[in-house]
This record gives sequence, structure tokens and C-alpha cells, in this order.
Amino acid sequence: MDSEHLNSKGMAIIVLMGVCGSGKSTIGEMLAKAMNLNFLDADDFHPNSNKEKMSKGIPLSNEDRLPWLEKVRDALKESIACKKSVVLGCSALQKQYREILRSADPNYEIGSCVVKFVLLDAPPEVIAYRLERRAKEGNHFMSSTLLESQLDLLEIDDSEGILKVDATLTPQVIVTNILKVVFGSLWF
Repeated sequence: MDSEHLNSKGMAIIVLMGVCGSGKSTIGEMLAKAMNLNFLDADDFHPNSNKEKMSKGIPLSNEDRLPWLEKVRDALKESIACKKSVVLGCSALQKQYREILRSADPNYEIGSCVVKFVLLDAPPEVIAYRLERRAKEGNHFMSSTLLESQLDLLEIDDSEGILKVDATLTPQVIVTNILKVVFGSLWF
């Protein structure tokens, strides 16, 4: 599958969201490859000060998050202006953060926005195990102690139309499930 079918319906920004350790980067890279799209990792937009805080187990404040989210939004605006669909991995834990990302679409209206969200959903104990493993491997700057604060921040409003995907499945099955929705429906 590639992006030609998607682009015949119009361009799209697919945001894989969820708490740290839910699989945003892994699934995002695989999904982007399967769709022949670019993958953007919101972690790459964090300033060093944010990464230092998170590595020390200090949750980010809104003052830390807002400039970061605005940079991510601006990257999405550029993709939309160039009519390039992308996959983005971004926590986007609260509705207000998702609204910032949706505002990248100059024609944004609820229900017709090109920015769509997929929640990679898994029980806290599964995520905690992944974070412990990741910490031992030294594969990420974020401290596993931040999981609880991220779970506390996570808010899902059913009216937003966020696709929930079981993130306990294998990465390939997760990607296949997302592709079925993207290419098998009128989601975009």
C-alpha cells in the first residue's frame, strides 16, 4: 500500500499518539514506510532543556510543552502547504495539545481536518515493562518514572473521533490494523 490512494482522497496527517512507551516511533516508522510517507518524530522537536528535564524524571509544564507543540504544528503546516501527507509520532495527551496540532490545517473544522489521531492504547503494566526495558538498553532520554504523570494527563474525548488501536499486538499487526482503517474507510 502507498500514499497514492490516500492522496486521491486528499492529503492527510496521521498522528500516532499515546504515552511514552506506547510505540509511537516504532509504529510510526513502519506505517510511514508502508504508506510511502515521511515520518516525523515530535521528540526531535524538543529543545535540550525539555529532554534534560524528562531524563531527570521531571514532568514538562505547559510552558515547556507549548513552544514544542508550536514547532511541531509549524512542521505540519509546511507539509500541508506542500501537499505532503506525513505520519507523526507525538504524545498529544490532552485535547488542547491536539487542537494546536489540528490548527496546522488552514481549513480546520471539526470533522473535516486533515490531521487525524490514532491512540496507541495499552495497559499501564505493559507500558511500564517496555519503559523498563528501554531504560536498561539506554534507547530513550525519557525517564520511566514519568509514566504516571503521562497517564494522569491523558484525556480522550470521544467526540474527537480518535481511532484507538490495541498497542499490545505485534507492531506489524498494529500497522495492518491502522492501514485497514486508512484505506478501507472514509476516515480521510
